[in-house]
Parts: sequence; structure tokens; C-alpha cells
Amino acid sequence: METAAAAEFTRAYGRPPAGVWAAPGRVNLIGEHTDYNDGFVLPMALHRQVVVAAAPAAGRSTVRSRQQADVAEFRAVSVEPADVAGWAAYVAGVAWALRSDGYAVPDADFLVDSDIPVGAGLSSSAALGCAVARAMIDLAELEVHGTELALLVRRAENDFVGAPTGLMDQLASIHGRTGHVVFVDTRSLVVEQVPFVPAAHGLTLLVADTRARHQLVDGQYAQRRQTCRSAARALGVPALRDVPMDDLEEAVRRLPGQTMRRRLRHVVTENARVLDVVSVLRSGRDLRAIGPVLSASHASLRDDFEVTVPQLDVAVDSALAAGAYGARMTGGGFGGSIIALLDSRRRDEVVTAVENAFQRCGFDPPATFTAAASPGARRLS
Repeated sequence: METAAAAEFTRAYGRPPAGVWAAPGRVNLIGEHTDYNDGFVLPMALHRQVVVAAAPAAGRSTVRSRQQADVAEFRAVSVEPADVAGWAAYVAGVAWALRSDGYAVPDADFLVDSDIPVGAGLSSSAALGCAVARAMIDLAELEVHGTELALLVRRAENDFVGAPTGLMDQLASIHGRTGHVVFVDTRSLVVEQVPFVPAAHGLTLLVADTRARHQLVDGQYAQRRQTCRSAARALGVPALRDVPMDDLEEAVRRLPGQTMRRRLRHVVTENARVLDVVSVLRSGRDLRAIGPVLSASHASLRDDFEVTVPQLDVAVDSALAAGAYGARMTGGGFGGSIIALLDSRRRDEVVTAVENAFQRCGFDPPATFTAAASPGARRLS
């Protein structure tokens, strides 16, 4: 992709790029809808990535993509929310966020390439923002790194694009490391890279993109964030992360309405599940032990947080029936992808089972691949 992006940049702009940068998508091993509740998450960076070729430009920034026909333009010194729409808003938003933080941001020409499926719950938007941010920072010779960079990209997505995401996706894309998952306490922003190599246990982490597309700028994601905030206020705590597992049932009884109670139950139990999985990984125990925890997470997302769709449920159920040790939806939900932990020798069997189940239900065929924990955002050349 690096070579193709550089060649396409040269063809489109008539000069070679000053550099090529990349940032990965992510799958979340466990910890869904906990990040905006100050909780715990455990994502990993994928080998699927966004690649950005870029070079300084005079007076105006231009954004092109190998996947999109439209071309967007903006001025880094003056761009504001609503000036740029669609996918290019994620690029302009980074320039806006840097400028808002007091950085001088020069204009640049960009060529974007990606092999992350859009709308699959694999954080294509966060990867785009992180890759563009790395490019802009290097071109401007700025010193913005690590979690500070992730916070900046999230602000671009929240306040410029209007997508109410948490911080998990950006942290995974920035802090990713080969052979490790990224354990994050989203309150303290402490990040720990924990070893995770399924192949060493004879296992595969399979990703199945259900092709049921989601879009987080619609109302469902924001609605759940608001319900969680309301529940925290009703309980008198800063965030739902502050409800101990031992006090869960009492807290549930104190909340008005079944919807708010279900949302609370998911967040509290999901935080506990993240800590359980991290404990297994740190101890070096057999990774098969996390399978039931992954499946319990999916059941909670289905029944208590209500963010699954039929394609996600069918994919999880068919993978488990075919012998997976655990399976769950990954990402914000309302479509997207699942992950399944399984014996490597049974990979084809599980894939066939999921494909056959989708065919019986009349769904579009899923796209499957093996996930491998990969490095975070970086300059390639």
C-alpha cells in the first residue's frame, strides 16, 4: 500500500510526496461501551490500516482517496466544522483540532489509501484521523505524541465531524504493538501493552465482517451515552465505572426504568470481564480460558445494551456452534464485525459454518480474516 499510495499521489499532484504514514484499525478484544463510562478497554491494533501520502502545499489543502471519487479542499488556517463534509471531514478536523490547540498547521496535499472496510466496526475513521495527524505533525515539525495525539484525534471526530466516539479507537491506533493488546484505564489514561499471541496457543482470533453497515453519527450511539450519563447522575457517581460489582443489584434497584437498569448492568459487568481477561493474559494461562468471557460480553451487549443486530447474533451463534471457544461483536454495534477465538486447525470449519448460516438467513456473505496484533501509527517513509 505504501508504494501504491506514493505512486497515486505523484500521479494526482504531479510531484512525489514528502512522506507516507500509516495508522491501523483495531478490534476490541473486550470492553465495549465502557470507554465513555470511564471504564476499562482491551483493544488491539490490526494489520489492516490507512495509509496517507502527503506533501506541503501553498494556500489550500486538497484531499484525495483511492477509494473515493470526490476531492475535498479546505484552508488549514480557517477551516471550521461544517466547512467539509463526508469522509474528508476526518482530515480537515485534525487540522482544525491542531489549530485550536495553538499549533501552526501548514496546508498540505493528501492521498489516502485503506484496506479497512468502512462501517465494519474496525475503526476506519480513527485510523484515518491518526494517520493524517501523524502526517500533519511531521510536516509541521511539531512535538505531539502518544495519548496527547489520541486525544486530539478524538476531539476532531467528536467536535468537527460530530461522531460521539470514546477514546479507545484512537488509543489503540496510536499505542498498538506487535503481539500485544492495549489495556487502557480510560479515566487515568494509563496504557499497558499486554502480550496476546493466540498462535502460541494453537489458536486463531477470527474477524468476521458481517457487511451490516453501521454509522455512529446516527442517534443510537449518542442515545446510549446519554442514558449512561443520566444513570450516573441518578446514582450520584461521576461515571458508571464507579459502581462496584458488589453493589450492582442495589444500584439497579435505585434506577428508574428497565432501560437504564440494563445499561448499568452491562457497563459494570463488562468492566469486570475486561479485568478477568487481563488477569488471564498477564498470568500466561491458556487463552482458551477467555472464551466464555467473550461470549458473556456478547450476551450482555445483546440483552442489556441492545446494540447487536441479527447478522451479529447469527455470526456469533454459528461460530460457537462450530466449536469456537468464545465469540462476540466488536465495536460500537448496530452492525459491523464479530471476533471468535478458535483452534487454528478448525478455522475453515468455523468460517464455513458462519457463511452457511448467513446464506440460510438471506444475509450478504460475510468477509473473514485472521487478526494479528500490529504496530501503531507511524511514518513509513
